[in-house]
Amino acid sequence: MSFFMSGEPRVKGQTQVKARVMDAQGIRRALTRMAHEISERNPDGPNVALVGIRSRGEILAQRLAKSLGEIMEEGQVPVGALDITLYRDDLSRIAPNPVVHATEISFDVTDRKVIIVDDVLFTGRTVRAAMDALADLGRPEAITLAVLVDRGHRELPIRADYVGKNIPTSKKELVQVRLVEMDGVDEVVVEEPLS
Repeated sequence: MSFFMSGEPRVKGQTQVKARVMDAQGIRRALTRMAHEISERNPDGPNVALVGIRSRGEILAQRLAKSLGEIMEEGQVPVGALDITLYRDDLSRIAPNPVVHATEISFDVTDRKVIIVDDVLFTGRTVRAAMDALADLGRPEAITLAVLVDRGHRELPIRADYVGKNIPTSKKELVQVRLVEMDGVDEVVVEEPLS
């Protein structure tokens, strides 16, 4: 089965799609498997909460919560959204006037098992910022990490506890997670610079 409509690579800016590594069904299967792993490792379901890093992590957290609600006897798992913009260590490098979104967590994180959810784990700096932001909101019993894609190249000693797919990449490549709620399609692609 071909993933592309034509034999020509799709070009976006200065990159081209090298490979499509997950489609909608692959993402759905990965999230279902992750939800089962979360359920098995957290039998005390009511104490678990998901916090998605804005913006795709938030969507993935909502999808995971829906799957967990179908699996766990305790029902729905609380979901929050975390904006880490002001906690980044590269704030001056990302934009002259970064846009700060609201953190929306309607539950107390203190003494909860909080699972941070993000789309791609790369250097680990985003997750470090998320842990700093959570620490300002309370003292969770434990913090674990769920990511749809782990692409390697860590710069900090951070690892994911729940991984949808490991994708070996070079540092020059980009991993793009596209979700229907934001992008109109569910897919994960690896892009490479145009030669």
